[in-house]
Amino acid sequence: MIGIFDSGSGGLSVLREIVRLLPGESYVYYADNAYCPYGEKSAEEIQARARWITDTLLSEGAEIIVVACNTATAAAIAYLRESYPALRFIGMEPAVKPAAIGTRSGVIGVLATAGTLQGSKYLNTKGKYQDNVEILEHVGQGFVELVEAGDLDSPHAESVVRASVEPLLEAGADTLVLGCTHYPFLRPLIERIAGPKVRVIDPAPAVARRLVDVMRSEGLLREEAFVKSAPRVKLLSSGDPEALRRIYPLAIGPDR
Repeated sequence: MIGIFDSGSGGLSVLREIVRLLPGESYVYYADNAYCPYGEKSAEEIQARARWITDTLLSEGAEIIVVACNTATAAAIAYLRESYPALRFIGMEPAVKPAAIGTRSGVIGVLATAGTLQGSKYLNTKGKYQDNVEILEHVGQGFVELVEAGDLDSPHAESVVRASVEPLLEAGADTLVLGCTHYPFLRPLIERIAGPKVRVIDPAPAVARRLVDVMRSEGLLREEAFVKSAPRVKLLSSGDPEALRRIYPLAIGPDR
């Protein structure tokens, strides 16, 4: 069984990509929406939540855990790996590398939470490429709240998204990196605002492929995981589960 957690429903965008590769696997997903968003919380707070959630996922039978949250990855994945040396954790990382390789203008924009942009994992990746391309950053202010509310395409949502996307476009960015797992649910709106000449990159497919590779190397990958079937997903929440119920069909499909 694969355990997945996020501060809320955003990690369902990662679950979606994993299910595409491993439709016959079993999953337990934990949304920590009583404590959402993580972006403004201290590293110590996020680490405490991550440890509690990890214990919960283990009690449900998880054999490997995906930290489907960029902020939690930045603040807590090193702590989790140290605390659970026998357990494998797969984390998130903004897709700066493919953006830097693919940009035509030499300018890329990273949309993320403040916690992700300040994390050592992101800063180390940024440092490898910032000599060759200009890397602009913008906090997706209000993005998480839009997704949790299921407001993905209203005039209000467009106004909120424009406020963060347009400064990057005006500065010449021709590639936008989605550095928070909530943001892919706003991707159609972001792409509409950005226009057809701007590439939008979601790192979730790469994370799903990495998970498969690690499971194979650890002997956790079973042949039946590749068999097409309705995915077996258990949804857990620390708060009101309504957001999960609302977003889940958008991620996995109404018939699953």
